[in-house]
Amino acid sequence: MPTTRRTRIVGAVPEDVWRVVSDPHHLPRWWPRVRRVESVGGDRWTKVLGTAKGKSVRADERLVDSEPSRRRTWTQDLEESPFERMFREVTTEVVLEPEATGTRVTLVLHQRLRGINRLGGFLLRRASGGVLDEALDGLERVCGP
Repeated sequence: MPTTRRTRIVGAVPEDVWRVVSDPHHLPRWWPRVRRVESVGGDRWTKVLGTAKGKSVRADERLVDSEPSRRRTWTQDLEESPFERMFREVTTEVVLEPEATGTRVTLVLHQRLRGINRLGGFLLRRASGGVLDEALDGLERVCGP
């Protein structure tokens, strides 16, 4: 399963970063290509993503685990989605650790490919790294000084 990880120090205390990463409504502010979030309720929400061609794609997600101010994990519901043919699993984890200059933020993206797509794991890892780098840029923009 391709796993991609990126870490960066964000110049904000963990509680401030937590307020952003723990609320799905904030995803458009920091997660790449998220135009808006809909149907937030309990441990589920829907991200509306924008494609390069200007179309919208919906991605239903649900919370898997949450330790306030420390760690949050969610997974994408793939069944009957446009992503089902490519992926068996897509799980995102955010880990926060206090640092003297702010918060060490680690983003981890676990993706299990389906069928012939499994042969493209190295390409997926590179693309996923770019997404995680953009997400960290977004967090710095939203939470930083």
